[in-house]
Amino acid sequence: MLTEVDYLQANEKLVRLTAKAAEKISQLIDRENSGNYLRIRITGGGCNGLSYKMKFVEVGKAGDLFVESQGSGVLVDSKTALYLRGTTLDYSDQLVAGGFKFSNPNAKASCSCGESFNL
Repeated sequence: MLTEVDYLQANEKLVRLTAKAAEKISQLIDRENSGNYLRIRITGGGCNGLSYKMKFVEVGKAGDLFVESQGSGVLVDSKTALYLRGTTLDYSDQLVAGGFKFSNPNAKASCSCGESFNL
């Protein structure tokens, strides 16, 4: 479990999960058994210069921001938080164009797959 020294409390103004995204995250946590928290990072790369990375972790790193949204715990490092503010993470189980989708109000453009963007 995370302790207060491991993270800084943030709210859904940073990142918000839809009910469908939270449900899928819960299913994946149960299936993968590799951590109880979703860690979101933004790194260089992808079609438009920046891309989203997600993985499950057991604990956060010092200085991480912690958001509880729809009952799921999300960890974000302080650099990623600058680009993520106001983002909604949704999930679609559609056969075509399904999966996790980020809706980031800070992005000036994004690729058609929704996995990379630029500012």
